[in-house]
Amino acid sequence: MIWLWLSAALMVTTAGVHSLLGYRRLVQPLLRAGDGPLADPIARRIVRFAWHATSILMLISAAAIVWPGTPAGLLLVIGSGWLATGLVNLAYTNGRHIAWPALSGAGIFALIGAWA
Repeated sequence: MIWLWLSAALMVTTAGVHSLLGYRRLVQPLLRAGDGPLADPIARRIVRFAWHATSILMLISAAAIVWPGTPAGLLLVIGSGWLATGLVNLAYTNGRHIAWPALSGAGIFALIGAWA
């Protein structure tokens, strides 16, 4: 059970960093530039919404991981998704994006918890 709580803790941390730091360092500068597709106000709202919706989905994953009675199969799916996301992030950014260890770790901990 501790593995699932560790996984959820990494997911919550990742969601917080994504929502706050990622928004400040990536989304805000893009929105400030406001050229190309982001010149359209609806596109700007969609980008802002989608960015934070991703963080909310991370929090929902964390809740599902520690929810009492979550089926092992669902734990495996969520853990595999987080691990795959972390590994693709690692490969795609050549390890230069700060999220891959947390994404991968959350997935690994969820998989261990599912098998424990």
